[in-house]
Amino acid sequence: MLYSDDRTVRAQVRTAVGPRLRAHAPEIAWAEVATAAALVAAADRGGWDLLVLDGEADKAGGMGLCRQLKNEVYNCPPVVVLTGRPDDGWLASWSLADAVVPRPLDAIELQRTVAGFLTAAA
Repeated sequence: MLYSDDRTVRAQVRTAVGPRLRAHAPEIAWAEVATAAALVAAADRGGWDLLVLDGEADKAGGMGLCRQLKNEVYNCPPVVVLTGRPDDGWLASWSLADAVVPRPLDAIELQRTVAGFLTAAA
């Protein structure tokens, strides 16, 4: 599940991670949401291996949503929060995020982080 109110951020994440974790692996099936309400509803339904949340999303940032989901969703999947800058990592720890990737997005770091969670879930 990928949350950001900005479609360019969602495209950057998909491009950085790539279509699959490694050669000959199945394609990653992204579900995208652009609003907090859609994210919470999807998380409540369950079935996700990983949530990637934009910490800089307008109106409802990914850090606050991460904390809400970790406190309210039974068996909440791992959450990766994208922060606005490397110095925001301390704030992401408050959010109970399982991992943090700062902007500007480093494709190798983001792919490695996502792969680590999805490989563990497989």
